[in-house]
Amino acid sequence: MGIVEEGCVIGVDGGGTGCRAGIATLDGRVLATATAGPANFSTDPDQTRANVISAIGKAAARLGIDPAQLYDCAIHFGLAGIMQEADAARFRAVLPFARAVVTDDRPTAFAGALGEGDGVLAAVGTGTLVAAHFGRTRRYFCGWGFDLSDQASGAWLGRGALMRCLLAYDGLAQDSVLTRAIMAQFADVPTALVEFARTALPADYATFAPQVIRAAEAGDETACDLMRQGAAYLNGCFAALPVAQSGPLCLSGGVGPHYALYLEPRFRDRLVAPLGTALDGALFLAREAHKNMETPP
Repeated sequence: MGIVEEGCVIGVDGGGTGCRAGIATLDGRVLATATAGPANFSTDPDQTRANVISAIGKAAARLGIDPAQLYDCAIHFGLAGIMQEADAARFRAVLPFARAVVTDDRPTAFAGALGEGDGVLAAVGTGTLVAAHFGRTRRYFCGWGFDLSDQASGAWLGRGALMRCLLAYDGLAQDSVLTRAIMAQFADVPTALVEFARTALPADYATFAPQVIRAAEAGDETACDLMRQGAAYLNGCFAALPVAQSGPLCLSGGVGPHYALYLEPRFRDRLVAPLGTALDGALFLAREAHKNMETPP
């Protein structure tokens, strides 16, 4: 009996920098995973569809099966940029999967990091989301998209660093190793930064985040100030949760754990390591969907 006949589920985690897909058995054993390009629905719906389909196809290929064999499997998509149910319905309508659940990336990130337990998660990568689950209480912060939200994110750090470069060029902020290094990447031409910004997407800004983080670790004051500002936003989210003043607090994503040193001690002392990734969360929720869905005839 093959993998599909025995039963399997699919999970997809999509963000502004890339997406990941996994295929797992009904008891949770991961069979194959694969990655593809960005999958932020609000930034580019067509690109999102193409990339998640590509990631699923790659995972299927690693198992030696045709992706079409998976079309009746329960699948959970946790995607950045799904802002409302209309977005989820629009995305489901262009998918070949009969049993697809589409949500934003908050449920999958939380399930991956903290499972079914209570706690607070700050998942910070290209974008930012903060989620708190305590009993029946659910509270979310951020996640409104880069134009109006995503404070502390990798995209936010990158854009902030470029802004500091121009302020330093104008003599309105202190120059630093970080600002000089970034300006050098643009041949020390300020208008080159402006041209970059005209078409830059969140993922483009986020490419500068590792540079900011490394500079902060080396003591660069510009980078440290950006990290402090990002942490101040996260501290504010945590402080706004009276119900969550005890219990585990988790930082995840490519940027999130780097804020640990900048958090207020009352929050830093409660940090725990994530149980898993957002892809693990998507696979968990796909298994839950499988249990709750009727198998198509």
